[in-house]
Amino acid sequence: MAVAQPRRQPRRRPLTREEARARQEEKRLRRAKEREAWELSRGPIDLPFSLLVLLLTVIGLIMLLSASFPSAYYEHGNPTFFFSRQAEFAVIGVIAMYTVSKINYERFRGAAEPLLFLSIILLVLVAIPGIGLVRNNARRWLGIPGVQSFQFQPSEIAKVAVVLYFADTISKKKDKMRTVRYGIAPYFLILLVISGLMMLEPHLSGTVLILTAGAVLMLVGGIELKWVGIAAAGAGSIAYLMLTGIITYGQSRISMWQNPWQDAREKGYQLVQSLISVGSGGLLGVGLGRGSQKFQYLPEEHNDFIFAIVCEELGLIGATIIMLLFAALILRGYWIALHARDRFGSLLVVGIITLVAMQTFLNIGVVTGLLPTTGISLPFFSYGGTAFCMQLAEMGIVLSVSRQMKPTKAG
Repeated sequence: MAVAQPRRQPRRRPLTREEARARQEEKRLRRAKEREAWELSRGPIDLPFSLLVLLLTVIGLIMLLSASFPSAYYEHGNPTFFFSRQAEFAVIGVIAMYTVSKINYERFRGAAEPLLFLSIILLVLVAIPGIGLVRNNARRWLGIPGVQSFQFQPSEIAKVAVVLYFADTISKKKDKMRTVRYGIAPYFLILLVISGLMMLEPHLSGTVLILTAGAVLMLVGGIELKWVGIAAAGAGSIAYLMLTGIITYGQSRISMWQNPWQDAREKGYQLVQSLISVGSGGLLGVGLGRGSQKFQYLPEEHNDFIFAIVCEELGLIGATIIMLLFAALILRGYWIALHARDRFGSLLVVGIITLVAMQTFLNIGVVTGLLPTTGISLPFFSYGGTAFCMQLAEMGIVLSVSRQMKPTKAG
């Protein structure tokens, strides 16, 4: 029996100059139409969201100045050292926010996969002794040799990369998200690799943030609820093993969280001082700038534990107002996600706002003793230039999505 030979594809005729020019002109016109469509569909940025971001940024800078001037004076001889640097990054970040808000968020699709690979490479590099920078027994930072002013955490890039990649790919799969092959396995694998690398640092709080954002995006993307139950059961089992001491990682932190007063001068010192700060504020606080715990009593008072200084100086009322501002920002962000033009924009905003919500909750929970102590900063308040700029740039992505909401739904 003769085997049918495949038909040979005819060779393509090379384009003439006129045809090449015609194709280039066609591409130019198509891009011009896309830009025109973007300009026509683009409206003003969401004013309530942008005002909330700016308000939290300003309040954060004021509280950073109040919380950091003793340490800045003792360590650098300049009481405004930390504040002036953070203010510079705030200006850069706000400019980045409004620049990003003017970009069509659809263009971020092309950066999703390269950014994910870059973040994995950086997480591998930071785990290598001699390359990753060590602080407080954790190797989480990368920097340029000899340039101490430029240091960053690859986990900050990983958070954005996971949100962007998940939003891009999930928005294209739709019904396939209900299958294990397309909706569960690839995303579980990505989360497993990134969380595993981050636990090598170790960076427990960052791992929780990425896992939560990824799980929320998968849930919103359409995975079956049974997988959420399986993941929750697994997380609950790990938490139980940690609390019972079967898993030794973090056991001392768990025991100090349960009773920090048993070693108030050593392992439980930071949480004890934080609780003293929170409790001494009372209803109205001792007054802005008049707190005493920041004078070399509370460690990381201008970073992870700045909310304790907020409670001490502004009291319960001031701290509640700040928490309400965060709540308003988060709710407005989810409102924008509900009214986004397309599935990609909605998922993008959900991921970014979930990161802000979880980071805020974890930080305040740690400061008040609700959760075990982990190194996690408070958005817009804690000192850290690169993280601050990235947070504001992420807010710019949310504002970019808000520009393309339908006029009848904007408000």
